[in-house]
Amino acid sequence: MHFARTGLAFLAFGIAALGGTAVAADGKAVYEKTCVACHATGVANAPKLGDKAAWAPRIATGRDALVASVTKGKGAMPPKAGAANLSDGDIKAAVDYMVGAAK
Repeated sequence: MHFARTGLAFLAFGIAALGGTAVAADGKAVYEKTCVACHATGVANAPKLGDKAAWAPRIATGRDALVASVTKGKGAMPPKAGAANLSDGDIKAAVDYMVGAAK
């Protein structure tokens, strides 16, 4: 009986863990945790969230180019915006959130 409970507990944990990977990244949450420090105030010429004029030429380069800029770093922004733990999904979600705010 003890083994059955333990087995069910591991099964439930495994399902929960797998379910967590299927959840899409929250772009606003990533922005608020990682990007806001520079993009809210324009530190080091970072385009401010919602500034349509500043974002227009960047948006014109396409999503892939914006994601690559965040991933590799650009100007004063270090790779992955200084947050090495950001996943590709996190970066894409944050880019989508910031682009959406500038449209």
